[in-house]
Amino acid sequence: MTESSVKWGFLALSLLTAASLAGQEGWEVSLAVGGNEVMVGESLNETSPGYVYVYRKDSGGPWTEVQRLEASNSAAGDHFGRTVTLAGDQLLVGSTILEAIYVFEKDGSDQWRETQILTASDAYVGNSIGRISAADGDHFFTASWANSEARGAVYVFERDPTTRRWSETDKLMGSDVGPNESFGMSIAVEGDLALIGTPRQGNGNGAAYVFQRDEATGDWLEQDKLTLPGTSPNSGFGAAVGLDGGVALVAAAGLDIVFEFSHDDSTGEWQASLILQAFDGGYAGTGLGAALYFGADEAWFGAPGASAVEGRVYMMDRGPTGEWTGATKLIADDLVPTEQFGTNLAVQDDLAAVGILLDDFELGSVAIFERQDGGWLQTGKVFKEPDVTFASITGVQVDCEAGAAGAFGCSDVDLLSFLSLADLGGGARGVNVNDLWGWTDPDSGGEYALVGRYDGTSFVDVSDPLNPRYLGSLPIPEGATAGRWRDIKVYRDHAFIVADGSGPHGMQIFDLTKLREVTGDPVTFEEDAHYSGIASAHNVVINEETGFAYAVGASEGGETCGGGLHMINIQDPRTPVFVGCFQDMGTGRQNTGYTHDAQCVIYHGPDEEHQGQEICFAANETALSIADVTDKTAPVSISAPTYPNVAYVHQGWLDDEHRYFYTNDELDELNGLVDQTRTLIWDVADLDDPILVREYLADNASTDHNLYILGDLMYQSNYVSGLRILDISDRENPVLVSFFDTVPGSADEAGFGGSWSNYPFFESGIIVVTSRMEGIFILRKRARTVLQ
Repeated sequence: MTESSVKWGFLALSLLTAASLAGQEGWEVSLAVGGNEVMVGESLNETSPGYVYVYRKDSGGPWTEVQRLEASNSAAGDHFGRTVTLAGDQLLVGSTILEAIYVFEKDGSDQWRETQILTASDAYVGNSIGRISAADGDHFFTASWANSEARGAVYVFERDPTTRRWSETDKLMGSDVGPNESFGMSIAVEGDLALIGTPRQGNGNGAAYVFQRDEATGDWLEQDKLTLPGTSPNSGFGAAVGLDGGVALVAAAGLDIVFEFSHDDSTGEWQASLILQAFDGGYAGTGLGAALYFGADEAWFGAPGASAVEGRVYMMDRGPTGEWTGATKLIADDLVPTEQFGTNLAVQDDLAAVGILLDDFELGSVAIFERQDGGWLQTGKVFKEPDVTFASITGVQVDCEAGAAGAFGCSDVDLLSFLSLADLGGGARGVNVNDLWGWTDPDSGGEYALVGRYDGTSFVDVSDPLNPRYLGSLPIPEGATAGRWRDIKVYRDHAFIVADGSGPHGMQIFDLTKLREVTGDPVTFEEDAHYSGIASAHNVVINEETGFAYAVGASEGGETCGGGLHMINIQDPRTPVFVGCFQDMGTGRQNTGYTHDAQCVIYHGPDEEHQGQEICFAANETALSIADVTDKTAPVSISAPTYPNVAYVHQGWLDDEHRYFYTNDELDELNGLVDQTRTLIWDVADLDDPILVREYLADNASTDHNLYILGDLMYQSNYVSGLRILDISDRENPVLVSFFDTVPGSADEAGFGGSWSNYPFFESGIIVVTSRMEGIFILRKRARTVLQ
């Protein structure tokens, strides 16, 4: 749909009024449109080749996939489709890993066929040509941001009009671009003019370089450098650029504005003439200009941060005398907050495609619009369904033999069964599983897994671990939004469920004894009580000895307690009562005492001063916070130690004797602070002075997430490397004894796919493990074998 402005288009402001605001650079989804086709690049799948999907709509029909392109020398993780550019009747597709541009043309059956491969004359591994591209007529420009110590370069290819073959004719670099400034992050070409954006140039102030082709020599020569007045680091100036009719547009997406430049023939210089801002005044933080189209006297500006990050596209026309008129605002159907419509766009004649970056939990989609009766109407939305990883495995145990249990790498861990996302009530596109907990029926001894999904909670009877049975789902509360973080704990046969980034979710309370009654088809359950003292929360912690719950990482409404401990009396599970806050000020990224996760216990460790008190050990992003919360009206901080190369103190667990506390740091591997998965071991014999006694480093670099301890074993869910089991009988010297890889075929490196959590506390000895895109694994560890 479109919204028309009753005001005059965009606001044209004096250059002196430009605000200096921090912002963001644009994000690229490769899109192209032409004729009656939409081309969408999917380049970043590391487990398969990149593809370009071609969609077409027959008269009156839906948009459907008609072809899927890949490189002739394709390979998993090749990043084919990183950029997709139409040059007349040819389609040029970049692959930054294969270091090439692939040229496609239509054959007699109206199918695209590869006809040429373009490479740089100075090609080398790591040059990453094909990151951004643009074309006009017989000229094609493509960028390598990595070239020359990441100064960046743009290669120019020219097409022979007779043979239709392309050849390299020039290589452009900004005259004053320094290392790591990445010349060529946006490109526009019109005739003999090229405009090349470099938003990182000049300490992030940004620049756009104008090049003109010398008709005599054919060389492209730098003519001018366009910049912001004054200084404005992180402005995003140059994040997107456009050329039309000799007029240049340069977006400063970090300032939510777009600059218009015109060429002064008398001086030979380019002069800034207008600043364009959103007509509705709601432009702060929108990222206006993160994507830009300028052609045929109309301009489109993507603003993925607009309207609670739903995203919008602003459009307007440019009249024959240079005036901007007819502003409208384009909105895709069924947007929800955080989806970021407008991350990229492609327009040609009466057809347009706009990227929705985070649609369906970050899988993304593309909205297609057609011009009808003088306006733009959405006529379709295209997307790729996620690949089905594995079908459910039930009814037979798959033993770990010769390092594998079927397709899954392992050591001394057998696969009892596996339930896929689809068999856990998670059939919606993009829905993954996340956290889990367990419940044992005190009457029957039956064991149940309580599994978090983005859009609800699944209940699985795992009493027969070879034949787990999905019993049903508890949806999110009305008015809440689905989100990727959910946490579940249990007290007195009730589940307590919170979710982060989910608006007015509150804490759901569900009577688990109702699971006994399910004998037939899966049931859609209703909550039995609701606590609205919080809105969203990242985790919920329960001390079963005292009957107190602690919601942590609260946000979006209610009493957030600064994200620290929001303390709730749940001794009557269906009548929760708020009893106080605790914030360990000075910890957390904002120094507000934000707690990401915690374990609260009646302390029985060696520190006699604190024995018998209720102590919380909290992961507070920047520090380990230890607090006495016995008196809920006057909780007391005991200590808040930190450690070298801290990135994000995420979660941890005590040993049985309360002598050692083991923590993980979720971002140290990803940020390059350590080369191997790191577990931090704290001696907490003196709670007032904890000592970091060891940094245990694993044999790979995967990101660590949740860990739990039972007896002398530590169970780690380490994302792509799956479940890792360590013997900690020597508390300061863990030894890896078993593992089970839930994401076979993936490199054990930093990242967030794979195992989120595990539950090793069932009396039967089974271990239930969640793996985000796969589902849940029910495992059993064999006898101890030392692996390192």
